[in-house]
Amino acid sequence: MLKLRHILLASALCISAPALADQRFEATLAGHAILPAFTMTLPPADAPRDALVSGKFAGPGNLRVDAPGSIMGDTGAMHGNRQTGIAFPFIGQPVQGFSGIKPVANESGHYWVLTDNGFGNRRNSPDALLMFHKVRPDWTTGQVALLQTTFLRDPLRRIPFRIAYEGTEQRYLTGSDFDLESIQPLPDGSFMIGDEFGPFLIHISADGVVQRVFETRLDGQVLMSPDHPALQVPASPTAGVPYRVRRSGGYEGMALTPDGQTLWALLEQPLFAANSDQPEGQFLRILEFSVPRMDWTGRSLRYRLEAGATAIGDFNFIDATRALVIERDNGEGDPGLACAQGVRPSAQQPCFPLPARFKRVYLVDMAQTDADGFVRKIAHIDLMAIRDPEGRARLRGDRPADAPRDRFTFPFFTIENVAAVDGQHIIVGNDNNLPFSAGRHFFQADANEFILLRVPELLNAR
Repeated sequence: MLKLRHILLASALCISAPALADQRFEATLAGHAILPAFTMTLPPADAPRDALVSGKFAGPGNLRVDAPGSIMGDTGAMHGNRQTGIAFPFIGQPVQGFSGIKPVANESGHYWVLTDNGFGNRRNSPDALLMFHKVRPDWTTGQVALLQTTFLRDPLRRIPFRIAYEGTEQRYLTGSDFDLESIQPLPDGSFMIGDEFGPFLIHISADGVVQRVFETRLDGQVLMSPDHPALQVPASPTAGVPYRVRRSGGYEGMALTPDGQTLWALLEQPLFAANSDQPEGQFLRILEFSVPRMDWTGRSLRYRLEAGATAIGDFNFIDATRALVIERDNGEGDPGLACAQGVRPSAQQPCFPLPARFKRVYLVDMAQTDADGFVRKIAHIDLMAIRDPEGRARLRGDRPADAPRDRFTFPFFTIENVAAVDGQHIIVGNDNNLPFSAGRHFFQADANEFILLRVPELLNAR
């Protein structure tokens, strides 16, 4: 009897373990399409003339610089102040910095993509117009067709705070008003967009007109970031400012259930614990929003970050309960070309000071949660170890001389686009932070890259 009980127990463990463990599966490159870094568009004819030149406040100290092309872009101190070869301010508006993706309904191969806030923060982006696009990557030619651009505006005056272009008729929105990071088309043809500054949810019509703006509530309290327009610097340097959402820690991911009834808004980074400068834990909050009611339900779940990850990049459902999540670190560049201790990159000694190491796509099940509300992680793929046996990569960048030819990496600082394409493939894209990121090459601004990955095992995992 004892022996039989041991056999039954061992059998039960063997059956249950694969279902509970986070499994790693291989990803194979099936397509690679590239939108060049320097891809610009003109602002609408009725936008302020100020928008004809963008990035005027993106230089040192956020002081105005009017001369186009007078400041060379670089990666910033964290990534070694490497020059990227593209100078600003720009004549026109940069198209890229894609920070959210969703397949277009009933248009196979077409995607909605969302341009980021402009140049990275409220102070440096008052002349960067907010927009989203319809694009079509061509996996045969490697090109990306830009089919439609929609600019966001507030002529109905639904935004309750002052915007950068307040005194204009159309009230086009800029990167000083919102930091757009996630997009979901709703069943009626309108869109919901997730913002990081509030953080807010923004409901817009199909032609980009703001309908409503929703503040974030958790456990009955309004959540704010330090960029929330209601906050201000206190008169005393010792006085605190009440916020719990980290700067650039708002809605990086937002997923819509396939029935179109529920939005799950996922914060990018952990909240601060109340009245503290420490995180409440190594996890992110996922907040439930009812589309029919257009209101928060009060329900929330938790997403546990892996060791080595600092943030998520995107979030999209593949069926009624399972969803894809990008999880990443802050690195960029091939880890095989990391700088030696104490070495700063230069033309003579090119290297990556903080190379990419943790770039993954996870499959999670929102219907399977533990007693503490953590969603179950089913499986993942490693974007730093993509198989490429057929040589489909169109751009490999700076890599070690002995790097395997049949391996492809996606070594970008911010990877912020993931969605299912069909039962075997997903699409993944980077946010290139033009002109400040250089993860593919040492001294060259990143393009916006889309990759098609064959991952049947991941998509079929339960």
